[in-house]
Amino acid sequence: MEIESQSLTTCEVTADGSAISLGFVDAAGRAAAINFPVEQVGALAMTLPALIEKALRARFRDDSLRYTYPLGSWAFERSSDPATSIVTLRTVDGFSVCFSMPREQQSELGEALVAEPVIETELVAN
Repeated sequence: MEIESQSLTTCEVTADGSAISLGFVDAAGRAAAINFPVEQVGALAMTLPALIEKALRARFRDDSLRYTYPLGSWAFERSSDPATSIVTLRTVDGFSVCFSMPREQQSELGEALVAEPVIETELVAN
């Protein structure tokens, strides 16, 4: 069964916290909802960014395009593992992603952030 969504209407957590409910209006104008167990939502969240990028590149036939979010804030927090920190990146509208980051990667990230940017340019002949 294939369902085409016309518009997303609600995004909610079920009362017991075991699932996420996505409400939408289908192409025929009918209200509908899909409930995903939390375990599936994690897999979906990991898959969506690559799918958005693939769709963007196919739509505009440009492999250099990226779907980006403006960074609003970031935070480094201690983890229960002393060799790892939690890095949270947030947009101004509330979207956030948390990453676990080992100390070695923290150092590499710090070095990359202070390094001179490498600007790759493509020459286009007229």
